[in-house]
Amino acid sequence: MISLEIKFDHVYMHLVESAAFNKGKTKVYAGVPGNLVAFACKLAFQRGHEGNVSFFSKTQLVQHYIDSLGAIHVGGRIMIIDTIAALKLINKYFPNEK
Repeated sequence: MISLEIKFDHVYMHLVESAAFNKGKTKVYAGVPGNLVAFACKLAFQRGHEGNVSFFSKTQLVQHYIDSLGAIHVGGRIMIIDTIAALKLINKYFPNEK
């Protein structure tokens, strides 16, 4: 599940959540959260925001989002995904859409 808000210059992700059966070592599907974030990036391009997405991270996941999404930690718990990282995510999760 993903909850998005269109802001004047970016897309804000309120929530990205995997189903209970799709968490941990016994998850059924791999890559679901990344796919949802890539969708948010696509929406940000479609809305003219150059792929820019922002979200608040749980403190313990800041480094994970830097490593897995290419997100940038801008202070506190605020994270952004810029144009370059957005393009990488879109190309990874939607390779046949140009």
